[in-house]
Amino acid sequence: MKMAWQPQEEGLRQILTLLRESQSPDTATQRAVQQKLEELNKFPDFNNYLIFVLTKLTSEDEPTRSLSGLILKNNVKAHFNKFVPEVTNFIKQECLSAVGDPSPLIRATVGILITTVASKGELTSWPELLPALCQMLDSQDYNVCEGAFGALQKICEDSAELLDSDALNRPLNVLIPKFLQFFRHTSPKIRSHAIACVNQFIINRTQALMIHIDSFLENLFHLATDDDPEVRKNVCRALVMLLEVRIDRLIPHMHNIIEYMLMRTQDPDEGVALEACEFWLSLAEQQICKEALAPHLTRLVPVLVRGMKYSEIDIILLKGDVEEDEMIPDREEDIRPRFHKSRSHHTHHTTFGAKLIDDNGIGDDDDSDPEDGGDDDSTLSDWNLRKCSAAALDMLANVFQEELLPVLVPILKETLFHQDWEIKESGILALGAIAEGCMTGMIPHLSELIPYLIGCLGDKKALVRSITCWTLSRYAHWVCSQPHETHLKPLMTELLKRVLDGNKRVQEAACSAFATLEEEASTELVPYLGYILETLVFAFGKYQHKNLLILYDAIGTLADSVGHHLNKPDYINLLMPPLINKWNVLKDEDKDLFPLLECLSSVATALQSGFLPYCEPVYRRCVSLVEQTLNQHIANTQSPEQFDAPDKDFMIVALDLLSGLAEGLDGHMESLVVNSNVMQLLYQCMQDPMPEVRQSSFALLGDLTKACFQHVLPCISDFMPILGQNLNPEFISVCNNATWAIGEISIKLGADTSPYVPLILSQLIDIINRPNTPKTLLENTAITIGRLGYVCPHDVAPMLQQFVRQWCTSLRNIRDNEEKDSAFRGMCQMITVNPGGVVPDFIFFCDAVASWVTPHDDLKDMFQKILHGFKNQVGADNWKRFSDQFPPQLSERLHGMYGV
Repeated sequence: MKMAWQPQEEGLRQILTLLRESQSPDTATQRAVQQKLEELNKFPDFNNYLIFVLTKLTSEDEPTRSLSGLILKNNVKAHFNKFVPEVTNFIKQECLSAVGDPSPLIRATVGILITTVASKGELTSWPELLPALCQMLDSQDYNVCEGAFGALQKICEDSAELLDSDALNRPLNVLIPKFLQFFRHTSPKIRSHAIACVNQFIINRTQALMIHIDSFLENLFHLATDDDPEVRKNVCRALVMLLEVRIDRLIPHMHNIIEYMLMRTQDPDEGVALEACEFWLSLAEQQICKEALAPHLTRLVPVLVRGMKYSEIDIILLKGDVEEDEMIPDREEDIRPRFHKSRSHHTHHTTFGAKLIDDNGIGDDDDSDPEDGGDDDSTLSDWNLRKCSAAALDMLANVFQEELLPVLVPILKETLFHQDWEIKESGILALGAIAEGCMTGMIPHLSELIPYLIGCLGDKKALVRSITCWTLSRYAHWVCSQPHETHLKPLMTELLKRVLDGNKRVQEAACSAFATLEEEASTELVPYLGYILETLVFAFGKYQHKNLLILYDAIGTLADSVGHHLNKPDYINLLMPPLINKWNVLKDEDKDLFPLLECLSSVATALQSGFLPYCEPVYRRCVSLVEQTLNQHIANTQSPEQFDAPDKDFMIVALDLLSGLAEGLDGHMESLVVNSNVMQLLYQCMQDPMPEVRQSSFALLGDLTKACFQHVLPCISDFMPILGQNLNPEFISVCNNATWAIGEISIKLGADTSPYVPLILSQLIDIINRPNTPKTLLENTAITIGRLGYVCPHDVAPMLQQFVRQWCTSLRNIRDNEEKDSAFRGMCQMITVNPGGVVPDFIFFCDAVASWVTPHDDLKDMFQKILHGFKNQVGADNWKRFSDQFPPQLSERLHGMYGV
């Protein structure tokens, strides 16, 4: 018989020294430890020592033993497939023997180790694992039962899919009924594990659970009033998930569940209250929400508003009593990574001022999330009861709209004017949360509320000032629709004071709110530009690191909003020196370049020729950033162990700034491009595996085509096939920008576009006919098809019947502009070549023509000829029958403008 493995004294001593050293705070020691670990990993039985320390070496303290297990876990993650069978088996057997260790820390570590081994594909090759753990559940020894449950819970979390597959003979058919038995166990820890295990299988509607759904519900309801917070948390979690996947089962009990959740949302344990509060978010997305919740609104709304109040601990963590902190530098770890919004080519719509809000009614723009409710501090967990309550109120406002106000307005009156600042602050947050859903009903109150809020911007508490900035930004649209003197001017004046507040949180909230106001007010701000710029430039010298990044955004948004009105020597002399100063200070590998480059991109586009004095160094550096990134990418592909992969954001942002330059400088761009290798670089970027790089490359290609086509022309035969390959609507923005670039190129290339039409036309026709294609992509596709038809009518017109209806419907909502103009000229050319192609859908063409307010005279003539040609072709009687189907507006428009 073979002897069981035993550690050598010397080896053990080395490893224990290593484990002690690794707990040292000194970084040099840490590095030495890492190196030593790498060396020891070359010995096959090193991992035996690690498991031995974890499970057998009771002479050591628990943290050291646990650490040994965690190092082993990392080894399993990294090299498990290289372990020799003896080691693998030793680890498995030791794990199973230690599941019931008397120490909770060691049990938990063993559980983590088991699930890590299991998720390495070893559930299938460790067939005794689940039966063994399952048997241990019945042990009379609490430690064994709890340890086994802890391990099972982790396995259920990590391998839910696999547990429900034939690969393992569907162990859930045994496990789930087993777990359900433990819902009534005497130990709260065990009850909690049992629910947590079952909860892993709700979202995927696992069959084994669905069979037992009634027993599951009955057991859940039995635990509703459990004394243990972890148990209550898991019960709430289960009900929230069941709401999403098995609402049919909850509907008969809905009244009681809502009563229960109302109680739990006020649970003394904030963790339980938060899980319960998620229920309202989930319910708001269900069809039955209105009917189910209407009777409970009078009780629910006050609970949500109470949940929006800062807790005492929040205020301590937020340093709510520190009013001035602007001199304190930011900690680097508080600065969140930003997401760069890459350029995407948009057409302008007649529907104005619609902001992109994603479906859940909590905007996808950072400025207006109730979840954001003014807290952006990493010490607060990112998601807490306050944010969840605010998000729930926002969603309910979208469901109930005006009907919420009879319940809410009395609460607002009581909270908004309360003398306790915490309560007043929660009222202001609530007012902001309902802005989207209840706007119509709130309008009668706004003429008194807005001045009151503008007054609150001067409150002595920083947390009140900051939330007021956010709430006012949610009503910016209404403010801009009123006479300026009444609200816009006082709001702007006070917000700009807050931009210079002594408190960093207020500066941040004011800057974000001001950016929202800029978007809503757009050119209405032109008369106040001098004052606005002076404030924003003054903030440059005042802000710490984190808020500087938000300030760039406010300046960029201002440039986008007022456009060429920014191009005045006084404004340029105010704005450019601090921006260029930052530009010179930042190194090429500094991530702060991203927001600065984005900001400069907007500024360059707005200033147009006013940016000329600054364009050369900016251009050179952007090209160099692209080149450095590409070279690093090549180096990394060839020898990954020697060179790190580059951060491609540098390249993306640089490409976008080059686009901004091309758009702003137009013809002046030529002198910059002529002496550089930008076209070769662009050729590489267009083939990058990362979609965002391609998206920005195509935007730049389109802008360079407009600004200096002579430099694009020689590359067309290389570029066109790449553009054709990127007409894939799975990557919406890539496809959109490629489509737009093709259209710009065809206008410049003219009849020479003909050889490339076969590479692109059929994809464009597919895209325009796809259901659910986003509006912007549809419009750009239609414009590009029109432009191809304009330069190559004989190549495109034969396909007219395949796209004319979709083409007309997608372009009727765009404002008159040059893109629309060239596209319609193309359509008229194609109809001339193939009049039969439009006949079945002629009413759509009439409708699209009528969407023009002031077409150029020669385009108007083309429309006239086609309309009259059709009328003469079919004869007066048929035309009358046809035109009687027109809506009255369409008839009037066509008769008035074209005499048909």
